[in-house]
Amino acid sequence: MVSVGTGRAGDEAGDEGASPSLAVSGESDEGAAVDLVRARTALLSPPPGARRLGPAALREALVELHDFWLATRAAAVGVGPGTGTALVAVGALGRRELAPWSDLDLVLVHDGTGRSRGRTPDEVARIADALWYPLWDAGIGLDHSVRTVGEAVGVATEDLRVALGLLEVRLIAGDAELAERLSSSARQAWRAGIRTRFDDLVETTRTRWQRSGEVAHRVEPDLKNGRGGLRDIQLLDALSAAQLVDRPAVDVRSARTLMLDLRTELHRRAGRARDVLQAEDAHELAGIPDLGVADRYDLARSLSGAARTVVYATDVALRSAKAALPRRGLAALRRTPARRGLDEGVVEQAGEIVLAREAQVTRDPALVLRLAAVAARTGLPIAAGTLRRLADAAPELREPWPRAAREELLALLAAGEGMVDVIEALDRTGLWGRLFPEWGAVRDLPPRDRQHVWTVDRHLVEVTRRASELTTRVARPDLLLIGALIHDIGKGRDEDHSVVGAELARHIGRRLGLWPADVEVLGLMVRHHLLLPHTAQRRDPEDPATVQRVVDTLGGDPVLLELLHALAEADSLGTGPGVWTPWRATLLGDLVRRCRQVMAGDGMPGPEPLSDDRLALVRAVAASGNPEVSVEAADELTTVTMTVAAPDRPGLLSRAAGVLALHSLQVHAAVLVEHDGVAVDSFTVSPRFGRLPEASLLREDLVRVLTGSLDLPARLAAKERDYSSSSQPGGAPPATRVLWFDDEATGAVVLELRTADRIGLLHGVAAALEAEGVDVRWARVSTLGSSVIDAFCLEASPAGDAGEHDSPGTGRVVPLDPTRRRSIEAAVMAAVAPQPA
Repeated sequence: MVSVGTGRAGDEAGDEGASPSLAVSGESDEGAAVDLVRARTALLSPPPGARRLGPAALREALVELHDFWLATRAAAVGVGPGTGTALVAVGALGRRELAPWSDLDLVLVHDGTGRSRGRTPDEVARIADALWYPLWDAGIGLDHSVRTVGEAVGVATEDLRVALGLLEVRLIAGDAELAERLSSSARQAWRAGIRTRFDDLVETTRTRWQRSGEVAHRVEPDLKNGRGGLRDIQLLDALSAAQLVDRPAVDVRSARTLMLDLRTELHRRAGRARDVLQAEDAHELAGIPDLGVADRYDLARSLSGAARTVVYATDVALRSAKAALPRRGLAALRRTPARRGLDEGVVEQAGEIVLAREAQVTRDPALVLRLAAVAARTGLPIAAGTLRRLADAAPELREPWPRAAREELLALLAAGEGMVDVIEALDRTGLWGRLFPEWGAVRDLPPRDRQHVWTVDRHLVEVTRRASELTTRVARPDLLLIGALIHDIGKGRDEDHSVVGAELARHIGRRLGLWPADVEVLGLMVRHHLLLPHTAQRRDPEDPATVQRVVDTLGGDPVLLELLHALAEADSLGTGPGVWTPWRATLLGDLVRRCRQVMAGDGMPGPEPLSDDRLALVRAVAASGNPEVSVEAADELTTVTMTVAAPDRPGLLSRAAGVLALHSLQVHAAVLVEHDGVAVDSFTVSPRFGRLPEASLLREDLVRVLTGSLDLPARLAAKERDYSSSSQPGGAPPATRVLWFDDEATGAVVLELRTADRIGLLHGVAAALEAEGVDVRWARVSTLGSSVIDAFCLEASPAGDAGEHDSPGTGRVVPLDPTRRRSIEAAVMAAVAPQPA
């Protein structure tokens, strides 16, 4: 039996216990919900020739179906007009937003027991059993409660989730006056108690955001609970019901429709309740005509825009609600907060940035940027009304911008963390696009690779934030900030984004009023913003031809080199966690140092000779014929250099890499040198977990591998299985790609492998290359989360059939012909492919 006066209501409310496993005593088959399940199945999987309902039509049909069944069932068990009982829906069914596998949130309301017109407790319990048990027996998810109006309102005052649920009461069957009394009482209690509950509401919301992340920027967003998701739209409804803010605007209602449609299709596709849009779902959902998106990137862009619209509306609503809360006690006697002047035409009032009374909105072209710079500098939000007024009345900035406007822009960009929310607010109200019309092409544009965690427009802002921390390292901080803001502005088009972006950057520079020489530097920054990281990753910085090529590309300009160095660091930091590493910093810094030396006229730096320690290793190997291993710790201990010296022989690289993998060492770079018949392979490594192993253990295992007493492939396979089972990768692994790069200046042939990271990857790829008869001059590995980008500089060995070539180690590399490249590529792809267990 269901107890009376207990339980909870609401979309998030818990039920009164697990579904009973026993049927109700004496219950007939007439009340079984099998027909409801059968009808729902027909809606979700229509028979051949029947029309497939779109997501909105499907929700409406599901609501009508459940309403009809519940109303019919309620009438059959005695819930009708004038009976003192009512069946009401809350949650998704109450909002008429029922997804295919949403739980039913139902409340049986009665007017009390033991009174003259009321029902006895046994009668109420019998009605409840007759309503709930058929749904349980049919396997339909159900949250339920049985309460009087007073009991429901009393529980709502103690439980925030119940209070939010009762704001969505909708009558299904029974006494309409009783249902209306519940609805009006719950709303009145909500309005009366909002002052004391507001802080709890905000804290609960922020905890949910922290747990579920942002819908706009997560690879696999939680459409329901994430920041900018459906829960936030319900929060806006709740604040509106408290009469603290207006009803959500049209753009928020459009965002709601998109997310409801996606959630509906997720449920339909999965055959169960699903709120998280996983990576593998995006392609299939994008093919549904009713969603109105062209492909998965268009879907991601639409969802990002919708979520960011909701985030902005929620932030504004929470601030407005807090300001509108009724004040009591001594607070009610205080005067309206004073307006504090912050800059010309800009004041603070009640914790927000607003326009001064004397502000010349229609005559001051720099006012928008000055107000934005003040907000970023102080960390105070701009009042929504102020943004609307500026959007309606602020004049267009004409080309070239006045100096005051340009200076305010730089002040905004230099504000660091504070500028992120300010630019977002300007963008969501149309003001940012008015300043930078080119922004529309990258707004909400999803990234094309996994290492980026932001949309392209947000990435530009994050890179600018990082660049603001590096302004003291460059002679032209103004160009660094502007260059960071627009370095990817050419994305979203079919052409090379660096080429398109360079031309757009020149247009922007002229519009901002920069000097012609500065406009040209800005264009070159955007054109070559990938030059340094790509060269450091795919070329040998010790090769004089590599350095000279960079110097020539930059026209020998040390200021441009300095700007690109800082921009490369900011770009990596603003891409995502783990992209900018100490090793990448060292690699890039070494290339820049060599280029700067050439630009200063100090001559071309040659390759660094072997250190005394490595020469000692060579002599020890030559004397004993056994391999030696040394460890050189840098100033920071996250990465160290391990040098393996052994008699030069085929397969040494793969074997050494395999031994490092056995000891859970992640390889970031490998530089391979031959000296007097001894191979000196230097690996920059860091432990995946735990501590660094002793060099003696590495040497012992390497000797065992070289002598054949250690089965390296079997040990690595076992370790990879153990490692894979303990990790929890999210979504599908990235697709493997092999790219080729030829350097005409040096003749270098670089194979770049992009794939998912795993234990023993370098060992497997090196073994495949060795089997193909090519030597690896150097290798560099960049690990970006679960992905890697490995670059290998190759040269054909005498055993190869690539045609004319120099012998390995001569310093000159002859390009491999297309046939040979296809063979090598196939071998590498086979080595990367997952091996059967």
